[in-house]
Amino acid sequence: MVTRARLAAVDEANFTLDHAGQVNVFLVAGLVRPGGFVGADGLPDMPMLRRGLSERIETLPQLCRVAVPVGRRHAWAELAPDLEHHVRAIPAVRGVGGLEQVCAGLMCVPLPRDRPLWELLVVPGATTDGLGIVLRIHHAIADGMSAVAIARTLFQEDAQRAPAPVPSATRPAAPGPSLAQRSQRMAVGLQRTLVTVINHGVGQTALLGPRSALHGVRFLDVGLGSLTSHVRPLGGTVNDALLDAVAAGYRAALTALSEPIPKSLPVSVPVALTRHEGSANQVGVMLVRLPLDETDADHRLRLIAGQTRREKPRARAQGTLELMRGPVGARIMDVIGRRQRLVAGFVTNVPGPSGTLRLCGAPVAAIWPVAVLAANVRSGVAALSYEGRLWCGIHVDAASIPGSAFAEGMAQELIRLTT
Repeated sequence: MVTRARLAAVDEANFTLDHAGQVNVFLVAGLVRPGGFVGADGLPDMPMLRRGLSERIETLPQLCRVAVPVGRRHAWAELAPDLEHHVRAIPAVRGVGGLEQVCAGLMCVPLPRDRPLWELLVVPGATTDGLGIVLRIHHAIADGMSAVAIARTLFQEDAQRAPAPVPSATRPAAPGPSLAQRSQRMAVGLQRTLVTVINHGVGQTALLGPRSALHGVRFLDVGLGSLTSHVRPLGGTVNDALLDAVAAGYRAALTALSEPIPKSLPVSVPVALTRHEGSANQVGVMLVRLPLDETDADHRLRLIAGQTRREKPRARAQGTLELMRGPVGARIMDVIGRRQRLVAGFVTNVPGPSGTLRLCGAPVAAIWPVAVLAANVRSGVAALSYEGRLWCGIHVDAASIPGSAFAEGMAQELIRLTT
């Protein structure tokens, strides 16, 4: 192994947040149809899959290195992945429900730190005419945007346009901010840090608290065309529609828990930053208060859209959350996060590929992301656009949150938004 540079501070922070009870990975599950390495009988040819991926993996240095300790930090060391381990089949499941259970279990299983921080699992039985797949990539080597770019390189894309390149660590940084801008950022940063530490906006609720080892995952999808047609005249985006559906999910879950419905519920929403040199994780965050007491559904969406229009530029201007800019802040955040009452959930939406993906010749028919649960937050929703649909993964602490009620509430709102 040849040692490279140390992990960037923000990537080290993401490494810090991966520990027992908190698996910090980008996870996406999917279904593939027969073709290429998937036979007409739905069985995989694993040697063919490994051969097909080997050359692509060689072009992705993120997948060919391991983090080694250097004092209290880590540095990257080159290490060729053993594809017998990193690309492997697991026992068969029963349908998409079985694939959901596999994903729920994997959110409790950390990636081995003595190997490159990723894996691609083949899941027989997830569909009657093909296979399931699960790709996991550690957040220390990729945020959502760069993880999708890695997936597009691993897979072959029948793109309507050229695939976006994997975000580069050698791209030059933009000109630095002026003194006035730096002063303003420091003031806003101090305010954000204090709010993170002392805010108690979320009352007592089952949505927050110590998390169990029992995870639950549910998958949903909806047509993007009809969704966009409904929300655009209201001044909203697909992301606003997702947040509206999540609000309906929380209402349904709280009702099932016999908890009172609050006026609003704050959630944390990542915002992609301009890519620049230095780190794999370049994500800001905005706080969106989901209006749960608003009975006029279209007005609720307008309220959400108004917030995101204001908050997204502010989040981009401020950059990475202050306590996530290095491992020391991440350790502090990890501790205070166990008792935080600033946010009740996580919601993320990542633009997906423009064309059909093929995994070693097998067309990808469905693709669902699964959000990370961290701190004392017991629920999260992730979404990804692909093949004209929005694919959503709902992830909950199943010992505390009724995932079926959450999913049903979201599904009903998505139906309303597309009819």
